[in-house]
Amino acid sequence: MEPTPTPLDDSRYQAVSSRDARFDGEFFFGVASTGIYCRPSCPAVTPKRVNVSFYASAAAAQGAGFRACRRCRPDAVPGSAEWNVRADLVGRAMRLIGDGVVDREGVEGLADRLGYSARQVHRQLTAELGAGPVALARAQRAHTARILLTTTSLPVTEIAFAAGFGSVRQFNDTVREIYARTPTALRDDARGRRAPATTAGIPLRLAHRGPYAAREIFDDLQRHAVPGVEETRGAPGARLFRRTLRLPYGTAVVEVREPAPAHRGRWLDCRLHLSDPRDLATAVQRTRRLFDLDADPYAVADRLRADPLLRPLVDARPGLRSPGAADGDELAVRAVLARGRSAGDAAALAGGLVAACGKPLAAPDGTLTHVFPDAGTLAGAALDDVPEPDRRALRALTTALADGTVRLDPGADRDAAERALLALPGIDARTAGHIRMRALGDPDVFLAEDTGTPVENTAAWRPWRSYARHYLRLRSPEPRPDTPKDA
Repeated sequence: MEPTPTPLDDSRYQAVSSRDARFDGEFFFGVASTGIYCRPSCPAVTPKRVNVSFYASAAAAQGAGFRACRRCRPDAVPGSAEWNVRADLVGRAMRLIGDGVVDREGVEGLADRLGYSARQVHRQLTAELGAGPVALARAQRAHTARILLTTTSLPVTEIAFAAGFGSVRQFNDTVREIYARTPTALRDDARGRRAPATTAGIPLRLAHRGPYAAREIFDDLQRHAVPGVEETRGAPGARLFRRTLRLPYGTAVVEVREPAPAHRGRWLDCRLHLSDPRDLATAVQRTRRLFDLDADPYAVADRLRADPLLRPLVDARPGLRSPGAADGDELAVRAVLARGRSAGDAAALAGGLVAACGKPLAAPDGTLTHVFPDAGTLAGAALDDVPEPDRRALRALTTALADGTVRLDPGADRDAAERALLALPGIDARTAGHIRMRALGDPDVFLAEDTGTPVENTAAWRPWRSYARHYLRLRSPEPRPDTPKDA
């Protein structure tokens, strides 16, 4: 049965008619006369309204029998900004599914992390997104398979399992259903447009929505780069940020290039070097979180420009992002080390922990030599180079992370995580808030100490107070002397 048209669908059709890229990833539309589904900005001729139906997720469109459009590639759009804003069951579930939890742990594992039954999780996801966790994970697996088919020379059989499919038959059937092509045909279509390269990494375009203030985020990453784990090459406007990742099946080196000021594309060029291709989807999602690529700069600007104080700041830096974290536990450790120190001193102190406790890469890659040490390793380490009282705080934090008292994974309950952090010795409200903003991607954290603006004056900025904080901090060339520099 076709969905019943609603006033919301009429406004969505207007977005489709105007090919409005602001809504890419926020919804999808299927075309009954062609059997395909698209993103709102698809360049194809706008279909008649009577033939169009709307879906909250790509998985729901696929479940309704539509195949992905070859022109607009709707499976490659930015993720919905809603999942970063929302702290409820659905928002947390979507972040965990994006991180690959269903593929690794199944629906029961997802439900266990969320603290609900598998039936409750399925019911709420289906009610809001038109698809349950299995279908949502399947859509992500298909996208991963398409990337591997079109950018690497891995054998098709290896790709099937690397993408998370349980069998080659399931892989073949899914690819045919979603893309109306066999896996071999998808690969053949890509030849001549993109050279397969596994030894040279997997080239990707990480899509974002609207303007992107690249200089500011690359400045931040360069200023706080931890030796052995992160490096930045090149001059501003053409920098290459590189870092190592610890992933469920292995390690990776990710490279993201800063777009030139004249670049008008809606993506960041990225290259992933994976020790195990099964980690592709997880590595992509963690890189997206680090660069805040699923943000909605239009919604942020609309809310913050209403304040006369923020309006000129927003206009001066369109698309300013709130950097996240590639690894929540790592970010929390670095937040403790950054307290009261300059960016360089904090990075050097973290680099000492990396050299002493980090896991070495199979072979050094430039100046990248290790992945950041995990919480369990740090909890048992001497930490002699970390002065008190930070050593005590770091010991308590890493022990709590290792035993699960504090959870900072993508689906963690933000309120519960902050309460657990504040219960640890040596973790103050500002450190806990910074961890909540960066490690858990909360867009609505405001730390008054950073800007001198009382929290009670910021209610009108919700739910984008994290972005307001970044705008206010950039009013001055340097942070205040009493502000931890890592923020």
